[in-house]
Amino acid sequence: MTNRTFTMIKPDAFSKGHTGAIIDKIIQSGFRLVAMKLTKLSPEKAGEFYAVHKARPFYGELVEFMSSGTIVAAILEKENAVADFRKLIGATDPAKADAGTIRKLYAASVGENAIHGSDSDENAEIEGSFFFSGLEKY
Repeated sequence: MTNRTFTMIKPDAFSKGHTGAIIDKIIQSGFRLVAMKLTKLSPEKAGEFYAVHKARPFYGELVEFMSSGTIVAAILEKENAVADFRKLIGATDPAKADAGTIRKLYAASVGENAIHGSDSDENAEIEGSFFFSGLEKY
């Protein structure tokens, strides 16, 4: 287990002005920001990031959505970071997310679910390296 995870505040949450509240909730939950970047993904870069889903029916919509506006990419640090962050963001479907989770508070739907969180230590390292270079372990 590592103590770092990767997250991305998605275009829907950014455009609705939820970035500050989401970052505050992350920090108040004991995570430390190691790196953070405001950026916009091109369709090519979004496709590359989500290449693991290329064969799935939602891939095209996902790439279009993720390249539709500004995102905030960040690397977070905390003991048991991946599992704790997945719990903090809640279920992909905000209707099924626990009360108080980021997706319950800020997501509109399964497709526009406000935030991404790495699902494993291995993916946290891969995803963090996609956006950030030169960080220890990334």
